[in-house]
Amino acid sequence: MEPASTYPRFTLGSALTTEQQAFFQQHGFLHFRSFASPEQVRAYLQATEDVQRAWLATGLDKVNGVPIKYGHDVDGSPIVQRFAFASQHSPVLHNLLQDSRFRALFPLLEAHGGRVGADEKDGLVVNHYVNVEGSAFSQMGWHTDSLRDVFYGKRIGPMLNVGLHLDHTPASSGGLRVLPGTHRQSLGQMLFRKKYFKDVYDDPNELAIETEPGDLTVHDGRMWHRVAQSPLVGAASRRRVMYVPILAGKYQPKDARSATPFYLRFLHLVK
Repeated sequence: MEPASTYPRFTLGSALTTEQQAFFQQHGFLHFRSFASPEQVRAYLQATEDVQRAWLATGLDKVNGVPIKYGHDVDGSPIVQRFAFASQHSPVLHNLLQDSRFRALFPLLEAHGGRVGADEKDGLVVNHYVNVEGSAFSQMGWHTDSLRDVFYGKRIGPMLNVGLHLDHTPASSGGLRVLPGTHRQSLGQMLFRKKYFKDVYDDPNELAIETEPGDLTVHDGRMWHRVAQSPLVGAASRRRVMYVPILAGKYQPKDARSATPFYLRFLHLVK
C-alpha cells in the first residue's frame, strides 16, 4: 500500500486550482485540510448528538425511506450509527450545507450545473463507527457509490461524495481507504472487481486517507473505497464523518412518502 503521507493535501477556496483539478482527474479524490474550524467541528458533533437524542426518544426507524442504523456505544448506551438526511433535522447541519465553498467542487462533475444533494440520495449522512461489542457499525466493505444507479437501471450519473471528518484518524486506526484511479474503470470492473460490502480486506493498491477533525475529502462516486475497521477497541476506535452527495442531472428529491431503496434493505449486513 502506498504510504498515506505521499499524496498532497490542499486548501479549498472559492475555486479549484489547476493542480487540484488535474489531481482529481487522475486519481479520483481530493483531500482538503481545515475546511471546518475546531469550533465548528464541536458544533457539528453537538448537532448530531441533538438529532440522535430526538430520534432515540421517538424510536424513529426511517427518514424519507432510508433506514436509520442503531447500535451501542462503549458504555452500552444506544446510539445512532448511521443517520440519513441529518441536515433536515438540525439548523446547524442545514447551515453547513449552505457553505459557498461547496460550489467550487461542481466543475469536478464535468457536467452542466451542480448542486448539493441535501434531499436526494440519502442526503447528509452521518456515520459513527466504533469498535466495541454491540456496535452495529465498525467498518464498511469495498463498494462504489454509483452502484445505486445500476440497481435502478439508470445510466450512471455524475456524483461526488464529500466527507467532513470530525475525528483524528491516522492510518493505524482504520478509516477511509481508496483505490486511486478506479473512477476511470469499465462498467464491468465497477460491478465485479470486488464483492460489494462483503470484501473488507486490504488491497495492495489501496491508499489510506489520514484525516484531522475539520478535514474535507472528495471522491468520485465510481471509485472503489472502504472504511477499514480500527484495530483499537473502545473510545479510541471512534470515527465520525458526515457525507453529502454533490450531483448534476435530473433533480430527484425524496420525502416521507419515498420507498426504501432496494440496496438499503441489506444495510443491516454492514457491520
